[in-house]
This record gives sequence, structure tokens and C-alpha cells, in this order.
Amino acid sequence: MKNIMKLAALTTALSPVAALAQDDQISIAYLASSSQNGFNQSIYDGIQRAAAEYDNVSVEIFDGEFSAPVQFTQVEDLVAGGRFDGMVVTPNDTVGIATALEEATAAGVKVAATLFPIGPDLSNMQPQVEGLVTTVASDPAIGATKQAEEVVEFCEDRDPCKVVILIGQLVFPFDNVRYEAYQSVLGAHDNIEIVATGEGNYSPDTSLNAMQDILQANPDLDVLLSNADQHLMGAEIAILDAGLDLEEIYVTGGGLNQIATDAIRAGQWDSTIAMLPRSIGEAALHALVASVTGEEVEPWIDESTLGDVPAIVTHEWLLENPEFEAEWQG
Repeated sequence: MKNIMKLAALTTALSPVAALAQDDQISIAYLASSSQNGFNQSIYDGIQRAAAEYDNVSVEIFDGEFSAPVQFTQVEDLVAGGRFDGMVVTPNDTVGIATALEEATAAGVKVAATLFPIGPDLSNMQPQVEGLVTTVASDPAIGATKQAEEVVEFCEDRDPCKVVILIGQLVFPFDNVRYEAYQSVLGAHDNIEIVATGEGNYSPDTSLNAMQDILQANPDLDVLLSNADQHLMGAEIAILDAGLDLEEIYVTGGGLNQIATDAIRAGQWDSTIAMLPRSIGEAALHALVASVTGEEVEPWIDESTLGDVPAIVTHEWLLENPEFEAEWQG
């Protein structure tokens, strides 16, 4: 009888779901950089899926509107309201929001950063905000560097090799890190010429307009290099409308959504940086719940370890993995 009681106690201790069943309600806010953005929606899907594993965890999403001031104010308002035990934050301004989050953690709110670290150093995944629980992300420069190296390989026998870059917004620190990585890698090769840079703002419509303007001044290109698959969705329309042969252009994006997966598998696009937003959300929610209940949490959860995919997903890899499905639609 004593052994049975010990086994039951051990099982309860090892099971967060069982342990939490006796606790008070845990409320988690998700501060999306934009709730209209497909990537953020997938992070929230992961948060909701993870929350459903507990009996007493509720979640709510807040729209950051791709605006740093809006998101900063949201943090202040939520802390003042006192309704939430934790926050998952996908930051619009990784530096500016740090002050608000310091106030949040000082007030006892548990905070997890997703997609990017919060603080002045985007290559430092360890907490830069005192009291921050964990960061679920990878260094944005790593994927951008590998992506640019693929472009260098494609351009090897082309001189000049004309490259168009579509970035999210250069005002975003994380997009500047990616852009600088592109420039550093491509700038080391005399045959590669960056003929234009446009801002897609993670929107197919904005990217369509940006690409149309670029093609008016630069009617031909060899490479379309972008940090986001959403940009390619709009740019592709502009390229085809201009009468260019998409199959002759090396097209690479970022995010690994299902639209990109299908386009790469079909040979229309060439590659994308692998990202796993649903898994990011799940990992962040579990980490916050563990922290709220007094458990130790890893200060950095490397996104690249959350799934069995390479850093750059290509046509060849997808042919070898025909059952693969992306974590978000696009």
C-alpha cells in the first residue's frame, strides 16, 4: 500500500498537468507583433494548443499592429490591469520594449520572448531583461547568412549577378541584422550586384507594389532574396506581370509556410529559411506555466531544435520528404 502511495505521489510530481489541476487559474497574454500576420497567428495557435493540455490555463491575444508604441503601451496597460500571470511577446521593437518588460517582470509577471531576443544584442539569446523567463528564438543573422551563401553559389557563373532584396522593414532592428548579413556575404563577391532593396512589411500586397516599382527601374534580375515568404507571394505576381521567367530567377524567402513549401516542391521557388512558429508558441507557453508554478526553465530554447528540418529548406529536401507539411499556411 505504501509503495502504491509513493508511486502516485511521484506521478503527480512529474506531471505538470496533474500538478496544475489543483492550482489557481493561470492567465497568459500573447502580445503579437501583429495579430493579422500569419506567422503570429501560428505562434498563437501553438500557445492555444499547449494551453489546452492544462486544466487551468487561459490565453488571450493582443494586436501589436506592427507598431512599437502600440505594443509598449499594451505591456504597460496589462501590467497595470493585473489580470495576467505571464506574457508571451513577439516584439516589434526588440530594444525599445525592454523598459516596459522590466516593469512587467518587477511586478511579478513572467515574460517569454519569441522569434527574437529582447534587448540591444540580437545575437545574445540569454536574458537581457532582468527577470525574463526564456527566449524561444534563433539568431536571425544565422539563417540570413546561410541564405546569402546559397545565393553566392547560384551566382557563381554569372557576372554580373543582379540581386533584388525584399526586407520587412529596415526600421526593425532584426531586419537590419538580416540585411547587414546579406550585404556582408554578397558584398564579398565582385560579380554580385544588389540592384535594389524594397520593404515588404510582411505583406503580399505591399511586396507586390514594391516589386512593381523595382522592376520599372530594374527590368531584369537573377535573384530575389527575401527574409519572408509573404514577400515572395506578392513579388511573384509582379515578376510574372513583367513577363519575366520565374524559373530563371533564384527565389528564396523565409518562414517555411505551406505556400512556400508547395512552391518550392513544384520548382517555382528555390528555398526558404526554416521557421516553426507553432512549435515556438507551444514551447513558450509550457515554459511560462512551468515558471509560474515555480519550476526552473531554460533561459534559451533554440528554435532550430524544435523540429527535424534543415536550416534552409530546398526543392531537393522536400522531394526526399514528401510527407512534410508546414506549421502555418502563409
